[in-house]
Amino acid sequence: MHTEFTTGDVAYTAEFRLVLQSLKTHLGDEQLKEIINFTLHYIADLDIPIKRGTFIEFRNGMINVSPIGRNCTQEERDDFEKYDKVRNIRPKMVSVLREKFGHLNLTFSIGGQISFDVFPKGWDKTYCLRYLEEFKEIHFFGDKTYKVRDVYFSCAVLPR
Repeated sequence: MHTEFTTGDVAYTAEFRLVLQSLKTHLGDEQLKEIINFTLHYIADLDIPIKRGTFIEFRNGMINVSPIGRNCTQEERDDFEKYDKVRNIRPKMVSVLREKFGHLNLTFSIGGQISFDVFPKGWDKTYCLRYLEEFKEIHFFGDKTYKVRDVYFSCAVLPR
């Protein structure tokens, strides 16, 4: 059986979709709108050197938030990553969002150079493990290492 997973919320075999979790169904449109509106207002008030576009990307199982905007160039990404390390733009923003939306039981996961993901607790990359019991090792790929439930990810191989 060949299985592919996205962010842990969708799984496919060569023949069919195994599982699909929907953030819209899980939270509902009103709560999603509240999160998105608050986040856009927060970004609008951020004083950072540049902003480009596509600040929020709604995906099936999560929201991806980028204070600089996903439309930035690679050079701008690199510059923002350095700026963020000094100014803690994303960690501060995540802290505010956790405080405001803590009652929704969400995870705010900083990753990559310019963004962070927002998704329900438990919908991380370990979600797929329940469907992969017959495999002896699991490979996870990513550009940054982070810890989820005592597992570090970034081109990680998990023995079973």
